[in-house]
Formats: sequence, C-alpha cells, structure tokens
Amino acid sequence: MSVPSILHPVPYYSQWESASLVPEFISGRLDAADDPLWQKSGADTPQEYAFWAPRMCGVACLRMALDFWALPVPPSVPLVKDLCRAGAYVRDGDTVQGLIYQPFADYVQVRWGLRAESIPDLPAAEIPEIVAGGGVALLSVHKTVRTPDTDPPSKGGHLVLAVGVSEEKVMLHNPSGLPGRSQVAAEVTWDRLGSFYAGRGVILGA
Repeated sequence: MSVPSILHPVPYYSQWESASLVPEFISGRLDAADDPLWQKSGADTPQEYAFWAPRMCGVACLRMALDFWALPVPPSVPLVKDLCRAGAYVRDGDTVQGLIYQPFADYVQVRWGLRAESIPDLPAAEIPEIVAGGGVALLSVHKTVRTPDTDPPSKGGHLVLAVGVSEEKVMLHNPSGLPGRSQVAAEVTWDRLGSFYAGRGVILGA
C-alpha cells in the first residue's frame, strides 16, 4: 500500500508544563513539584501537580487535539479532574487506573463534540488511513519510544499522538519526549514502532 506523506499542524503540549525540563523530570534529577511553571497546570499546589504530571500523557494528547480543532484548551489538572469524574481515570489514594479508553472517548464526544472511538485492536497498518482522513490517534506505546533506537522491556503504558505518516515513518507528538529530539513530530519507522506499540488506542476526529 502506498502511503502519502502527511503531517497535520497539531500544536504540541508536554505533560509537564516545562517541556524543556523533561529530561530532568524523567531522570529524577528534578522533582515535578519544583517545575517553575507548575501553576500553569491549574493545580492548587505543587504537590498536586507533581502527583498528576507523570500520569497525564493522555491529557496532553487531548489538549493537543483540542487546540488543533480550535476548541478551548483547559489547563491540564482541571482537565484530568473532569476525566476522573467521567471515569476515564480512577484514583484510589496514591494509585491511579487509566487512561481508560471507552469512558475517555465518551467524554470527548459529549463534552467536546469531537469524534472519538476507542479501538482495543488497532493495527499499525491502519494508522495512515486515519491520518489521511484528517484524524489523529492516541497510541499506546512504551515510554522509551522517546529513544526509538533502544529496545523496550514491554509494549504500551504511555500515550502519544500520531500526527503524521509517510511510507517509512509515523510522526508522533510525545508528551514525555526529549526536547529537540523526540517531542514534536518525532519520526519512528514503522518497523521500530512495532517494538513499542501495544496495538490499541483512541481515534479522534472533527
């Protein structure tokens, strides 16, 4: 199948407010509570922000999509609280289950009027058609996709947004990507994507 080269102009959002500091956050050299921009998240305290920031990859992907389709973009923590009320995240003390795809898709359709479909079996071969049709896709990948030349220990667990495709590659906006390397339209070959991708996700469209 021939795949045309397409890259949607989707604005980028990190799951941390200071996207330039992602290497420090993921390495533990800097606590998220010390993010100088934490208040932009809409959290009440630095600690509330620090609790949610590592868990908000799906929230960041949704904010990108909202901006792309010229919808209001809420701060990340109020948005995650909305998603908790919708059942897309389930918090029990210091543990969180989610992002849960079907309640997330239902919330996106009802609250934002976007087309949203939870796809538990989404082969990589179908992604080009989604993007060519004007959509984007949240894909479940291992978080180490930020360095795609490395081999991950497993697949899935982290959400990225597929915003472009070509014959050889998929382009991903990665909420926990590395600045200048793997945040914005990060290119991953289809072959390498298979090492990280769990084969499930959520399709979004206008």
